[in-house]
Amino acid sequence: MSNKKSFFLPDLGEGLPDATIVEWTVKVGDTIQLDDALVSMETAKAVVEVPSPVSGKVLKLAGEPGDVINTGAMLAEFEIDPSMPQRSEGQDTGHHHGGGQPSKGVGSEDPAPDDRVVASDDGGAIEDDGEAPAKGKTREDSGTVVGAMQSSDTVRSEQASSIGGVKAMPAVRALARKLKVDLSRVNATGTDGVVTMADVKKAAADGSAPAGAAPRAAGRAERAPAPSNAQAPAQRSTLSQSGKPMRTQPPGVAASGQPEQLKGVRRNMARVMADAHAKVVPTTLCDDADLHAWIGKQDITARLIRAIVAACKAVPALNAWFDGEKLVRTMHPQVDIGIAVDTEDGLFVPALRNADVLDAAGIRSSIQRLRAQVEDRSIPASELSGYTISLSNFGMFAGRYATPVVVPPTVAIVGAGKLSHDVVAVMGGVEVHRRMPISLTFDHRACTGGEAARFLKALLDDLGSPQ
Repeated sequence: MSNKKSFFLPDLGEGLPDATIVEWTVKVGDTIQLDDALVSMETAKAVVEVPSPVSGKVLKLAGEPGDVINTGAMLAEFEIDPSMPQRSEGQDTGHHHGGGQPSKGVGSEDPAPDDRVVASDDGGAIEDDGEAPAKGKTREDSGTVVGAMQSSDTVRSEQASSIGGVKAMPAVRALARKLKVDLSRVNATGTDGVVTMADVKKAAADGSAPAGAAPRAAGRAERAPAPSNAQAPAQRSTLSQSGKPMRTQPPGVAASGQPEQLKGVRRNMARVMADAHAKVVPTTLCDDADLHAWIGKQDITARLIRAIVAACKAVPALNAWFDGEKLVRTMHPQVDIGIAVDTEDGLFVPALRNADVLDAAGIRSSIQRLRAQVEDRSIPASELSGYTISLSNFGMFAGRYATPVVVPPTVAIVGAGKLSHDVVAVMGGVEVHRRMPISLTFDHRACTGGEAARFLKALLDDLGSPQ
């Protein structure tokens, strides 16, 4: 038997087809031990630290930071050292590449609480001599990894790793790379000298740790300012070097730019949107909620959530999932609302569970928790699926009406536009009322226009009540 082992990238998510390399913790020629951190990978769900499946010498690494690796493709190659600890053949690690189960998506049942990923010989992740994983081994996949992974027969929480003398979580390293912050120059405020998300954001804001700068020397002042005769970077101008106005390009000349491959969250968002466009028959109704009767200051988002719940109770047909292939509709007794959260990385849609039993304070605290978890990429994958209806509160930025995208298997999404003060005709004259534009997009295969209109009316009636 050859001492070489090829490690193939396991499924780090719920059927996700690829992942992006964030940072290797080893280089070719290094010796690594079983279950030591091998690489940090970014998926649409999280930044995951993948452990080494063997003990031995690193012979080959599949790519550089930023490269996209397909699930099942070779990630690394090792020369096994028999004198070091190895995982026994057939030892169950809890992660397997089952071929018989379809991948889960939005609206699937929530993964088990002990979701995890493991690099293992068992389950098709590793094969001898670089061969593809063996077929025929179909065992149930244990789910998605976020924050914990199983190695051997133990589960360990994702923890800060020390690379180059800097302790930081994989997600923090990914953020530092994106913000072009040098972690070695960041003032760490976490426990035991761990660099936190807040540390990286602060360094990016004040420019104290730019990537590519000379490392800071102990007891020495910061770098001296550049000489006054240093050339400034060239600036774009509307004038040529002779001082004459530059001509614009003729219409036939295409604009140029730097192509950028979509990765992580944006990559998954593109797939989800394309799938929704291909499968859903969308129709949109628009109207305005009159908030003139509101008494005192109120939480607008909490009122929106409450109104959606009231509408779901009045017309359950829109609080449902629809299977377009089997033509099966499932209406839900509970209301789990997917809240669209816009980030620089792309769109996240965490689920506000059991919105129908939460009061205003419970709604606000739950939304704040979900937003915080999205921001630091610590949100469990189970919180990003399984919702029964969606809300896009795009009006907090701009826009009155929209045609939000319905993501299967859900049937409807509510869009809330920007508040405005409108002139409204009333008995005896006109008044200025504060109003909220509402857009309701629904899958016309699963519900009628009448059901959608009654849903919208129930939502508007609840929003229009004084409190």
